[in-house]
Amino acid sequence: MGTSLRALRALILLAGFYVLALAVLALLTGAALAAWAWAPLAAALTVTILCALLGLPVLRGVFTLGAAGGNRKRGSGNGVPETEGLAVSDAEQPELWRAVRSLAERTGTRAPDAILLTEEVNAAVREDARLLGLLPGRRRLYLGVPLLIGLTEPQLHSVIAHELGHYGNADTRLAGITLRGRDSVLRTVEGFQAPRRKLRDRAWARQGRPAGEAVRESRSIDLGGGGRAGFGYGSMARPFQAYARFYLRATNSVGRGQELAADRVAARVAGRDATASALREIAVLDVVHDFYLNEYVALGARAALLPPPGEVCGGVRHLLADPELRSDLAELRGEPGPGNGSPYDSHPPVAERIRLIEALPDDGRAADPARPALALLREPGRLLVELERVLLTPEALAMERADWPELIHRATHALAEADAEALRTALSEADAKMVRTLPMDAREPRDSAAGAARDLAALLDAIHAGRLWQVADHLPKSPEAARASGRAAREFLRPALECGTRSLAELALVEAAGARWTLSWSTPPRLRLAEERDLTEPLAAAVRAALADDPDTAPLRALLAN
Repeated sequence: MGTSLRALRALILLAGFYVLALAVLALLTGAALAAWAWAPLAAALTVTILCALLGLPVLRGVFTLGAAGGNRKRGSGNGVPETEGLAVSDAEQPELWRAVRSLAERTGTRAPDAILLTEEVNAAVREDARLLGLLPGRRRLYLGVPLLIGLTEPQLHSVIAHELGHYGNADTRLAGITLRGRDSVLRTVEGFQAPRRKLRDRAWARQGRPAGEAVRESRSIDLGGGGRAGFGYGSMARPFQAYARFYLRATNSVGRGQELAADRVAARVAGRDATASALREIAVLDVVHDFYLNEYVALGARAALLPPPGEVCGGVRHLLADPELRSDLAELRGEPGPGNGSPYDSHPPVAERIRLIEALPDDGRAADPARPALALLREPGRLLVELERVLLTPEALAMERADWPELIHRATHALAEADAEALRTALSEADAKMVRTLPMDAREPRDSAAGAARDLAALLDAIHAGRLWQVADHLPKSPEAARASGRAAREFLRPALECGTRSLAELALVEAAGARWTLSWSTPPRLRLAEERDLTEPLAAAVRAALADDPDTAPLRALLAN
């Protein structure tokens, strides 16, 4: 489909939203006027208020249609946020700019006017087009630093050629019309759903259902039917839901065609094998990067710690280089996954894209070993530090920095303290309850500042005295656990009891024996003594023995004594 026809199609779809919105508003206005003409005053006032409430989401969708959403064309990942990233000039990064300009020339399109680095596993292009995308504008190319870290130079060339292929096909210009119309339709649907959710949550509250149950329900935009809560809103939303389904199917079919066309451009310019291997590697990078952020960066952030400057964005290279993970990464490359297969996804599944690329004729440019893409940058370490200054919040930048071994130990220690807190409180409350039953001259107040080793010793004494479940009874309980009794009550409490005991024992070993959590890129942090003895498995076995139906505290006491 040519540019003119795609522009006409986008305009027709956009006009369809206006026609639908105006028809609904006219219907509501007519209902209100009819009520004032023939109904009693109270009924007319009620109908008018109802029509105004139902028309508000439609007006919101119409008047936000022109809001700038950015004419972005999504690349290999999840799109580029409005946060721009770190701009790099030709003078700062001449080799990168030379490569991009050369690829633009070979692609047959105008080169971007700006290159910005982001922290995402993604590349994307944006064009600030004019006249609803019919006239070209300023172009920007976004490159995720993880791509530069994890891809080879030919693979990165294929990614850039893919994005430049969107420029050549006028995809970025037409995105202005398509994305704004789609956003307005979905925003209108969401506007109808918000009051329905409030009505549903109130109904749940009247029925005595826990508030958390409503929070856990899906809050995504529902393109299906509505339920009984908020019948009026549900009825009004249905035409917009139907149009949203039609709009997404119509525009996403075009989007998928654009992605496949851009893949063919990338294969022609950078080579078939480099393009296919880049898609496989990006699927791996996506998984590894998410794991790195969640298990390492976020671990430190929960303890108000960040790794050394440049490592927030650049530390993922440690995971990629770990020899223990090579087989797992190779398996991910071999099976990138079929995708979700949703008809509303604007990108074809990665596996399908790879299959189509690999089915192209051999171009004789096999994916030979090549230098890392990061070699295109001058002073990459400095750039990673600058990128953090641009992307991190002031609160994050103010956090204390620690090297990875220290960050892992201190952050895991903070998690252990949090996990042990409920058990330490339960132990204190159980002791206080027991003390109140003793004569005044036999009472010994418990030291509230006692360390983890003393608390663990007190817990082991309670287990030895047969008071374990008296202590456990003071742990926080779910409603189901509070209603249970006997064996069932114990089984409800056992997971929290095991977690708290293990964490308290870990803290005691750190305090009394100098144990430390050690960094590993292939496994969770391991608790070790100074002589590098791994305590993880012996400690887990000792905790299980202490909390068994026939408890044995000797293994745990022996660990503390060694």
